[in-house]
Amino acid sequence: MAKKHEMIYRDLVRKITHQLYQSGTFLPSENELAALYGASRETVRKALGSLLENGFIHKIKGKGSLVLGLDKYAFPISGLTSYRELDSLFDMHTDTQVLQLAQTTVPQTLFHLEADEELPATYIQRLRIVNGEPLVIDNDYVLTNVVPHISKGVAQDSLYRYFEETLNLEIGYGSKEFTVVPATEGQRQILKLPPNSSVVSVKGITHLQDNTLLQFTESIHRADKFKFIEHARRKML
Repeated sequence: MAKKHEMIYRDLVRKITHQLYQSGTFLPSENELAALYGASRETVRKALGSLLENGFIHKIKGKGSLVLGLDKYAFPISGLTSYRELDSLFDMHTDTQVLQLAQTTVPQTLFHLEADEELPATYIQRLRIVNGEPLVIDNDYVLTNVVPHISKGVAQDSLYRYFEETLNLEIGYGSKEFTVVPATEGQRQILKLPPNSSVVSVKGITHLQDNTLLQFTESIHRADKFKFIEHARRKML
């Protein structure tokens, strides 16, 4: 069950996303939010801290929490967030289409593998559609020595949910590589992009808690619909 501050955070994100709290305006005060949610000020501060960290607000001393512009979906750079979790957070009402489901090996060049490093995998290509617009192409390669079989129903739903809740796998950590690249002809057709468009390629490698390789992913995002965020703190060197 989600903690109270997480529930408040998610509710405030939805209200900001749906412009109940519009950009350029201030959120209610900590006391007002505490009364609204029946929570302590410390709990509210934790929720506001998450909003600040993920780029939804800016704190101004003596004034409060200023709502920032949200013209794109904010995808966190750090952390391992599934698309379904992002969908739930933003209340995006996403449809998922499974375009391909096949047995293959992980592409060596794409993920900088050694020439003799052949990793059998289940390849799942999915298209994410939000409000009738195709936004993301997910290309997942799940290693068959860890997950021998993935059904179309699982691919249609959530891989992470299947890994964690059905197979009881403990996802540990991963790495991500972000690049802006010209869209291929196939990507332009699927995402309905004009000629000479660019996309954001997010390549990821995911390990289990015991360091076992689990998954290779390349997600192709429409650059006009997503922003990628990370919270940075000033450190004196």
